Amino acid sequence: MKSHLNSLSSLRIYIYLVLFGIGCLNFSCVNPKAVVYFQGDTTRISSSPVVNTYTPTIQVNDMLSIVVGSLNPEANEIFNSINSYTTTSTSYSGASANSRQPFGYLVDSEGNIELPLAGKIRLEGLKLSAAADTIRRRLTVYLKEPSVTIRNLNFKVSVLGEVKQPSVYVIPDEKITLPEVLSLAGDLTIYGKRTNVMIIREEKGVRQYARLDLTSRDVFESPFYYIHKNDIIYVEPVKTRIASTDRVLQLTPLIVSIVSVVSIVIYRFAR
Repeated sequence: MKSHLNSLSSLRIYIYLVLFGIGCLNFSCVNPKAVVYFQGDTTRISSSPVVNTYTPTIQVNDMLSIVVGSLNPEANEIFNSINSYTTTSTSYSGASANSRQPFGYLVDSEGNIELPLAGKIRLEGLKLSAAADTIRRRLTVYLKEPSVTIRNLNFKVSVLGEVKQPSVYVIPDEKITLPEVLSLAGDLTIYGKRTNVMIIREEKGVRQYARLDLTSRDVFESPFYYIHKNDIIYVEPVKTRIASTDRVLQLTPLIVSIVSVVSIVIYRFAR
């Protein structure tokens, strides 16, 4: 009996060692400097000037929501009916495939929109506030004291790689920063390489590739700190992530075999 108990005890220790080894395959020592954001001086309060501010302008193929208001509610509906919602199969940021998507005014290939009564109005290259003023002036012929509000409906960015929620995100505001987009994606995983985040930007027929170091405060001075429409953000994995994944895949058959043999031995001793 004593020999039987010693054998079971040895088997338990062996199983614990196997499980411990499996756990070690997925973890390795991480240098705190590799995961801490915006490192710099250690003073409690410091400041630096804001540079590279970005305000988006209207571009070809933008979908705009244009809401018109005036002292005549019935006349307003002529312009606002096109902003009604429609059901579509397109979805972003985890939304349901049957979610309601807004439909607005499309900026055509010549940079114009077609507005009821007012006809074609060129908006390409204008900021949203300037475009609203342009439309408001055109509508004074038809409406009494008109007001115009414009929003861009297809300002979206793609986030890929080692983040918690990779997806395509529609941005409701006029501008957003790289840290804000990564926050929407649930932040980087512990395996994300914070020193080499890639941003791919395509504008005016030119595709640019930029790599940013999130552990340095120099990221605030980068022209890619403010995200543009249709930017792609890719967070690559650290080497230990790739290596640990390879080891697990290579050792999985061996681990399964060992666990199977141990299970059979335990079963026989327990009889």
